[in-house]
Amino acid sequence: MSFTPLPVHVRTARLVATAVARRSGVQEALLDEVRLAVGEACSRAVEAHRAHCPAEPVRIELTGADGRFEVVVTDAAARDDGSQGLMGGPEGENGLPGPGYGLPPGDGLPGEDVGADEPDPLLPQGLGLAVIAGLADDVKISRTPAGLSIRMSWPLGEFQG
Repeated sequence: MSFTPLPVHVRTARLVATAVARRSGVQEALLDEVRLAVGEACSRAVEAHRAHCPAEPVRIELTGADGRFEVVVTDAAARDDGSQGLMGGPEGENGLPGPGYGLPPGDGLPGEDVGADEPDPLLPQGLGLAVIAGLADDVKISRTPAGLSIRMSWPLGEFQG
């Protein structure tokens, strides 16, 4: 599915992802983690799109196969400012940036003023990605010339449907 990069659509994306996760067989105890992680990933994508490509939709893929429920949130916010964005420094665990390598201003970190010269000093760089990594069972982040893709997955339990 795809949606226009407006904050109001993040709620809908969370609800759809939670409903599909439930229907796919994700255990009830994990549904809040799915909802929160998808909301965080979509919020980051919306902010990146609003700063870099407001006319492009945010894409979400939801699949349940091979014993896993997988959500991929992809933004199309290729940076034209020469920054490498998220993957500009050494990677740490789960493909997340290593210590000291956060997101540049305007790269979708919640709490930033888009276009500001400095990130919000009250929020550490990469906080949203750390939240996602803590909520999802498995997280893979990849940067392409076209944007950023966050792949999250959770184990499937017994089908309840």
